[in-house]
Amino acid sequence: MTFQTQPDLTRAIAYERRFARVIEHVHAHLDEPLDLDQLADIAALSRWHWHRVWQAVFGESVVAMVRRLRLHRAASALAHGETDLERLAREAGYGSLAAFTRAFRQSYGLPPATYRQEGSHRRFDKDWTPPIPSGADTTGAYPMQDVTIRHEPQRLFASIPHKGPYIEIGRAFEHLIGSLASRGLMGKTGQMFGFYYSDPSVVPEPDLQSMATMELTEEIAFEAPLQRFEMPASRYAVLRHKGPYADMRAAYDWLYGTWLPTSGEELADAPVMEIYISNPRDTAPADILTDICLPLKG
Repeated sequence: MTFQTQPDLTRAIAYERRFARVIEHVHAHLDEPLDLDQLADIAALSRWHWHRVWQAVFGESVVAMVRRLRLHRAASALAHGETDLERLAREAGYGSLAAFTRAFRQSYGLPPATYRQEGSHRRFDKDWTPPIPSGADTTGAYPMQDVTIRHEPQRLFASIPHKGPYIEIGRAFEHLIGSLASRGLMGKTGQMFGFYYSDPSVVPEPDLQSMATMELTEEIAFEAPLQRFEMPASRYAVLRHKGPYADMRAAYDWLYGTWLPTSGEELADAPVMEIYISNPRDTAPADILTDICLPLKG
């Protein structure tokens, strides 16, 4: 008896398309009640078994994914100054502000109103100083952000492009994981990287260009929607960010506006890169680590 070690490509693509339909439906209907039977029909899989297939591939249930995406969207709104907590609660699918507050605190470590005022995005504000516990030594209390200069080697990636708000690039990563898993290629992958080509201060959100990628440990056959992307060896200024993805805009503003002008460095003509150290599916948002990498000349 022989066992097939690689999935048949036709069957793999069929599963890939099923996952893609579910991903697109979830992102397009994030404000609507979650109907698992409807998602099973969209996936064209058994209502009894499709959810186990999804969880085995993506490492989290659809229920957990939707909850994570909704809270992520709420955290992004709060980090950008949103004050209407009741509206955020409704959009996140909670029947009351109290239920939303409990869920948000459980995931982000702070209730929503406190997160807006004291979340990790605030540590990059010029006029912010961290809360000091009673009796603590306040010497050097202003937070210094550590930036290291690092040479990154040449890398090969499987990639899927994303067009639209950067905060929504997770959709492209989900498609990427679904494609690689369906084709039995996850064993040939390493870390996830994101590449960001547009300046969000001048390019409208719907037109922002970025790319979700996963490092490959060996060459593979690339079939759509997977694209081959090779990163040349490059020099970067690297800031390790700890906290929710929603907070990262403040880190970028600090890097460009405070660190770069006094660093003596010049930016290279290449996209910004993010290296995702943590898996958001099993890491609390407050503990997520991401390396923000600005390309440098030299």
